[in-house]
Parts: sequence; C-alpha cells; structure tokens
Amino acid sequence: MTGSSMTESIDNLPAGSSVSPSPKVPSGSPFPPGSSEASLARSTAGMASGVIASRILGVVRASMVLAVVGAVAAGDAWDVANTLPNIVYLLLAGGVINAVLVPQITRAASHADGGREYVDRLLTISISALAVVTVVFTLAAALLVGLYSSSNWEADTRSLSIAFAFICMPQIFFYGLYTLLGNVLNARNHFAAYMWAPVLANIVAIAGMAFFLVAYPQQAQPVSWTSPMIWVLAGSATAGIVAQALVLIVPLWRSGFRYTPRWGFRGVGLRTASTVALWAFAALGVSTLGFIITSRVTTYAGQAGSLAGLTVPGKISYSNAFLVFMLPHSLVTVSLVTALFTRMSRAAGAGDLDGVRADVDRGMRLTAVATVPATVGAFVLGFAATATLFFGVSTAESRGIATVMMAMMVGLVPFGLLFLLQRTFYAFEDAKTPFMLTVVVTIIATLANLASLLLPLRWIVVGVGAGQALSNIVGMAIGLVLVRRRLNGLPLSDVTRTYARLFVASVVAGAAAILVQLGLGLVVEGWLYSPVRLMAGGVAFAGVYLVVARRLHVHEIDDLVRPMLDRVRRALPTR
Repeated sequence: MTGSSMTESIDNLPAGSSVSPSPKVPSGSPFPPGSSEASLARSTAGMASGVIASRILGVVRASMVLAVVGAVAAGDAWDVANTLPNIVYLLLAGGVINAVLVPQITRAASHADGGREYVDRLLTISISALAVVTVVFTLAAALLVGLYSSSNWEADTRSLSIAFAFICMPQIFFYGLYTLLGNVLNARNHFAAYMWAPVLANIVAIAGMAFFLVAYPQQAQPVSWTSPMIWVLAGSATAGIVAQALVLIVPLWRSGFRYTPRWGFRGVGLRTASTVALWAFAALGVSTLGFIITSRVTTYAGQAGSLAGLTVPGKISYSNAFLVFMLPHSLVTVSLVTALFTRMSRAAGAGDLDGVRADVDRGMRLTAVATVPATVGAFVLGFAATATLFFGVSTAESRGIATVMMAMMVGLVPFGLLFLLQRTFYAFEDAKTPFMLTVVVTIIATLANLASLLLPLRWIVVGVGAGQALSNIVGMAIGLVLVRRRLNGLPLSDVTRTYARLFVASVVAGAAAILVQLGLGLVVEGWLYSPVRLMAGGVAFAGVYLVVARRLHVHEIDDLVRPMLDRVRRALPTR
C-alpha cells in the first residue's frame, strides 16, 4: 500500500474510530516529534517497495540455489543447515523482539528523557543475549542438524549439512541485530530501510552463487563437495546477512539516534517486558519443537524417494514452496501490519479500543485484496509459476514444488489474518494469548505432519503443506473469537462482504486466465511455454480481477492500486 490513498483511508475511519496522536517528547529523544498519517502512508509505500525488490531477488536466489545444489540429497543438506539460523530469526522476530521491543519503545516516549536511556539498556542486554545464543547454537550445530533431519540420511549428506551449519549459524546474531535495529527505526517512524536491507543480503548471496556456478558448473553429490565449495556457498549467504544488519546503522545515525551501552534495568519498568518475553520465548520453544517434526518428515520423504529412485518433494521443495506461498503475504500483509503495529501499540497504551479496532478492521480488509486472489491464482498459474521461477530443475521437481505450494495456499488468507490478530494482542503487551494460539497451531500441524507419513512418498510433503493450511485456519478462527472479546466486537459483516466480492472477482479472473493458457497451448510449446503462459495468464488474471472487483465496489482496490500508480507517475521524468 502506497501513496495518498492510505492517508485518505485513515482520514475516513468509521464513525467513532480514532487514531491516537504521536506522543510529545523532549528534544534529543529517540522518537520523532510527532508523526502524521501521511508519514504512515509514505512509510508503508517504502516498505512495500523494499519487500517487492527483496522478494524478487529472493526468488532469483532460490532458483540459483537449486542450480547449485539440486533438489535431492545435497539440496536437502543445504536447506536444513541454512534454515537453522532462519528458524531462530523468524521466531525471535515474531515472538520475542517484536513482542517486547516495539510496544516498549513506543511507550518509552513517556519517560523523562523520551526513552533514550530505556532503549540503550534494552539494546545492550538484547545484543549481549544474541551473542551468547549465537555461540551456543553454533557449538551445537551438529546436534541441531541431527534434530532437524531424518534418521535415514546417509553419512555423507549429514556431514555436508553439518559443515554448512557451522558457517551459517553466526547468521543468528546478525539476523537478531537486523531485527533490533530495524524495530528501533520502526518506532521512530522510519520503516523503509528495514524492508530494503534484505535486498543487499540477496545481492551478496546471488553474487556468491554466481561465482560458484562459474567455478563449479556441475552439480555435485554430497561426497564430492570440497571445503572451498562449502565456504563459497555458506560463506556468501552469511556475508549477506552481515551486510543486511550493518547497513541499518547508516539510517539510524541519520535519524539522529545515538546508542550508548548501558547496563541495569531498575527503575525503567521492564517487569512487563520480562513477562511478555517469557511468554514469547515459550511460544518460540513450542514452534521450534513443531518445526523439528516438519523438518524430519520432509527430509525423510526426500531421502526415501532418492533411495527408491523416485523424484518426490523433500525438504528443499517444501522450503521453495513456502517461499512462493510467502510472496503475497510479504508484499502486502507484512508491510501493512508492520506500519499498523506501532499505531496499534500507541492506541492500546492510551486505552483507545476504537483506534485499535479500526486498524484491525482496515488490516483485515486491505490484506485480503492480495491474499484472496493469490489463493485462487496459485491453482490457476501454480505449475507455470514454479516451472518459470525454478527453471534449473526437472519438470517433475517443479511440479512437486507447485503441488506443495497449492496445498499451503489454502491457508494463505487465514495465515495473514492470524498474523494480524497476534500483533493485536502484542500491541496490548499480551503475549500469553499468542502463545496459546501458537500451541494450537503447532499441535494441529504436527499431527498432520505425522499423519502425512501414512501417505504415498509422492504425497508426504503435500500432506505437510495441507496440514499447515489446516492449522492456520483453526488458529485464525480461535484468534478472531479472542480478538472480538478483547476489543468488544469487530465489524466482521463488512469484512465478510469484502472477502466474498474479492473471491468472486478472483474466480472470474481465474477462468479468464485458464482460457488464455488453453489458447497458448495451441500455439506455444517447448521451454517458452511456461514463462509465456505465466506472463499472459497473469496479465489476464490481474486485469480481469481489478475490473471485476471495482465493478463490485470493492473500494479497497483503490486503496492499493491508485497510490501505486501515483508513485509510478511521480517517478517518471517531467518535462
């Protein structure tokens, strides 16, 4: 969401709604002296642009990874190792750092010094804790690889994964530092740099893999990997994360923020933060245990398929399917909710339930503009998309990724809503409720993962994706009930009408895309078929979707599309 229409949307909140103004703070504070709705719109636009660029490069990187390691044994070995630091990062960012840092920094504006001493102390202990955690996890790399991989892995595959992991585990510290510094920027209403930094990480990693492909053009089996090959692949990935974190120092300095290491917490009100952190760490533990099962089931499927001489989805196929699944969520939901979270935290701190309710309502409707059509579009264009994006693999491998992705996509809309609902509780410094939701989601997903082992090899990882979707649906349903109680109601009838109209528009657009693809099948063949099919079908889908949605009076379309067009027009040179 970008440009002026976001400002207009917030200015036209439902009657009785309000948005808490930015608190007044003394000069020299780590908070800017007042933020406007226009600033929120500009911030969201900058974030969306950064996420789009990052995700595009992320897909390029994923395609190059498959070209380097393949989609079987070496690919799963790499994916397990490189996923380990990501697990800690994602869970810390979603469950601990965001839960504690953003609300606490927002409320710190009421301190006598505007929160400067508080932020310094929080950063000092957080950075120190990250360093300790990173050392411990790095030393435990072999143990972690064993936990997250199937017992049917061959010795060479396991050894290769452990070697990758030792080089990748230091990413934990820099993922955490990136999140800490980024959330300080967010609290200061500087959102764009946080979302653009991953672009640099992707560029560094892509450069490393480009060098790898030139130096080692043939895919190697796990037993054939040498130390230089391991260091080039894993080292470039870690170097990218280092760059992603350190580049945020520049915008922080330019924003006027100055950090002074400070120890001790007495008198700054961290008891509440500690309670939030305790529940958030508990949620981290539950999710980590659940993902161990996910990882072991998917690595089992990949290894068993390889031993049987079959091409079946494994761990790396699951990860690439999840990458595609996350695209619409990242492009709209994350950017919007990140911007709204600071507002919700401020309104919650002031006891303004109307303001929080209005932001939740807006978030539910606006995110659906992307997630509803993405769900339908995945089934219409999924095979063409994976064949185009992951061109370095066989048809069977790309179709396996597509099938897993489609199973996940059933839960895309609930996943986005659950993300928003959990942040709503965090805005009230309530991490216990998100913990309970995490427990429910994890239990359902874990049971589905174990049940998937009863399926034929080709369908095990597809079953894992379907279980993920089911867990998101149940988590969203429970979350809606709890948020309605917390906010004394939500305008769900308006939200339901919006979703129904978007679904109708998406189905009509999907039918148009199918007709276009059928027509292309008569005139295009060979390696061009998939990219042409994706491009033409995608254009037809997007065009029909926008027209039908607007005819159905889905005003949220204008909230997203018009500011994007305005941004493009402003970028064009004027005469």
